[in-house]
Amino acid sequence: MKKGILIILLFIVWIFLTWPFSKYGFDWQVLAVGFFISVIAGLIFGEGFTESPNKFLDIKRYFWAICYIPVLIFWCIVANFDVAYRVLHPNLPIRPGIVKVKTKLKNKSALTVLANSITLTPGTMSVEICPEGFLYIHWINVKTSNIDEATEMIVKKFEKILERIFE
Repeated sequence: MKKGILIILLFIVWIFLTWPFSKYGFDWQVLAVGFFISVIAGLIFGEGFTESPNKFLDIKRYFWAICYIPVLIFWCIVANFDVAYRVLHPNLPIRPGIVKVKTKLKNKSALTVLANSITLTPGTMSVEICPEGFLYIHWINVKTSNIDEATEMIVKKFEKILERIFE
């Protein structure tokens, strides 16, 4: 089941990446190559794909995944302006450090997306994910060392939507 769902998802991504197939219309060769590559990749990587592939059959998760993209882009833009301010400021107001934050997410895929989202946001970088639900984050300007306050500032903005997608 894992391999089949991965093959289907890979093929859908292939279709979106190659659309339109050619300026003259539908091209069967592009679809055939995409299907062949999807099958090969699905057979090779299918077992490590996900713990529960049946979650990919729920349409609501795709809606929340699409809603997550603007949220991530918004917070990346806000963080870019914050980092640019710190770089351009004459006194360079930074207080770098590593903070410990807590997450409610348990799914490995959800934790991976959360850690990558934090790392994509300028000024923060995920250093380690602990199985107990803690993340260690390098923060360019540590505003608090309290776990709950740091969690509220760094994790909560992503965690609400990721919980709807993965949990």
